[in-house]
Amino acid sequence: MKRNGTAVWKGSLKEGNGVVSTQSKVLDNTQYSFKSRFEEGIGTNPEELIAAAHAGCFTMQLSAYITEEGFEIESIETKCDIDLVDGTIVTSHLTVNAKVSGISEDVFHQQVAKAEQNCPVSKVLNAAISSTATLI
Repeated sequence: MKRNGTAVWKGSLKEGNGVVSTQSKVLDNTQYSFKSRFEEGIGTNPEELIAAAHAGCFTMQLSAYITEEGFEIESIETKCDIDLVDGTIVTSHLTVNAKVSGISEDVFHQQVAKAEQNCPVSKVLNAAISSTATLI
C-alpha cells in the first residue's frame, strides 16, 4: 500500500502561504501558513496533521488489539498533543478514553501500551511517546 500527500508553497516563510492535499481528497488545497503553524491563523499545519495521524493510527491499532483479546468496543476516543520545540517534534502524548465491555483495567492498559509502541505512526516518530488512558 502506498499513499501520498502534496504541498505547494508560494512566497517567503513568514509572508507566504501554501496548500496541502491528500490522495483521498479529504484535504483538497487546504490552506496552511506561518500563522497557522506558529500563531493562530486559519488553516492547518504539519504538527496538527501529525497529531491527527497519530491519534487515528493508534486508535485503530488499539481497536485491533482489544478485539483480538475478545472484547467488544463501544468507543475509543484519542486526542494527540504534539510538542514542537526549537524546530523538533519532541513529544507526542495520547489521551485515550474508551468504553469496552468486560475488559479489566490491567488488560486495557496492557493493550494501550502495546498499541502505543506498535502503531505505524508511533514507529516513524522520532519523539518521546506517552499516553494517559481511562476506561469510561
